[in-house]
Amino acid sequence: MPYSCEMKNTTLNSILLILLVFAPAAFAEPAWVSDEFEITLRSGPSTSNAIQLMVSSGTQLEVLESDAESGYSKVRSSGGTEGWVLTRYLMNEPSAREQLETLTSNLTNANSRGTSLGSQLTAVKGEYEAANRRIDALERDKAAAENELAEIRRTAANVLAINSQNKSLMDELAAAQIRADTLEQENRQVSSQTTRYWFLSGALVLLVGIILGIWLPRIRTQRRSGYDRF
Repeated sequence: MPYSCEMKNTTLNSILLILLVFAPAAFAEPAWVSDEFEITLRSGPSTSNAIQLMVSSGTQLEVLESDAESGYSKVRSSGGTEGWVLTRYLMNEPSAREQLETLTSNLTNANSRGTSLGSQLTAVKGEYEAANRRIDALERDKAAAENELAEIRRTAANVLAINSQNKSLMDELAAAQIRADTLEQENRQVSSQTTRYWFLSGALVLLVGIILGIWLPRIRTQRRSGYDRF
């Protein structure tokens, strides 16, 4: 029995040891070193100099001079503070994170502009379609106006023809009136001549009657005188 208990304890200790060895590997999680850090801007090119400013990564600095022996560079911040920082922390271009943020911002702006351009294109298409509809309406109005103008021209032509006919009729009427006046004048002349003719005839008959009235009694008288002689 003591040997059995010892064996159990040994087995348990082995299991615990295995769990302790492999437990960190079983519960391990990935992690990355942050690129957000700060560097010190000191009053001189060594760690013994006082810290004047903490400069965050991605901050743009103006390099005034470099000291290769100390590994420091003298810089000026945008606020005008001058000091020394380790040269190895300086880069000739912005960090990848800053470039990524810039590219992301540019891409966002480009997408916004693309959306705006899409909206503008949609608006332009809408205006184009509206313009086409207005053109179609104007063409229909033009066709209707041309038809109306053609009808007016036909009507005007008919009116001109009617006016021409009226003018011809008026000319014929005037000519007929002139002929009527001429005939009436001739009729009056004929009537006047007829009246004169009958007047002259009557006068002649009267004159013949007077002559006969004068002459016949004389003839009778002469006959009586001749009879008396016999």
